[in-house]
Amino acid sequence: MPEPSPASPSTSRSQATRKRTRIQREKQELILEAALDVFSSHGFRGATIDQIADRAGLSKPNLLYYFRTKEAIHRQLIDRLLDNWLEPLRKIDPTGDPLSEIQSYIRRKLELARDFPRESRLFANEILQGAPRIREELHDLRDLVEEKSKIIARWTSDGRIAPCEPKHLFFSIWAITQHYADFDAQIRVVLGRAGEGEGRFEDAARFLDQLYVSGLRAGD
Repeated sequence: MPEPSPASPSTSRSQATRKRTRIQREKQELILEAALDVFSSHGFRGATIDQIADRAGLSKPNLLYYFRTKEAIHRQLIDRLLDNWLEPLRKIDPTGDPLSEIQSYIRRKLELARDFPRESRLFANEILQGAPRIREELHDLRDLVEEKSKIIARWTSDGRIAPCEPKHLFFSIWAITQHYADFDAQIRVVLGRAGEGEGRFEDAARFLDQLYVSGLRAGD
């Protein structure tokens, strides 16, 4: 039986490149995961490259091979966060039932608070510092809110929901839903045993249905 022919040098280089690329991606994800812990706990100003490297289990020079600065790591985390954060707002459908669309939006925001609490705190820290690194992206948020506010206003003028100021409606939804991520420690203490597990999010969803859906029902 003939022996398999040895791989050509070009094939070996290609395989090595793919392996190297996979390892690089894994290292980058490891760094980003560690950085998310550090930034969400200490904010941008309080976080250091040394802290991130230590959390990732890497040497500082090894980390700097993948990300040259703290700003580069933070930028990539923020870019990912904003894409996820804006998605529930994008999904509000002008052709849908208004109360169902608002209810679904609130549910999606609660799910983000439940599933991505560190990202929520990362965003909150950036805003509390005056949003110096995401000011341009906030203009994108403003434009999206403007677009969706026109939908809310049209639903109001058509008598499909009770009168409300759309932008303040969004502000209040953000404040309440993100509270469950940003102030999780406070919620757990106040709720006691009821604050453990996922039940607090279901309780919150039922309450917010009552608060918003009942409150915005036309004719109430």
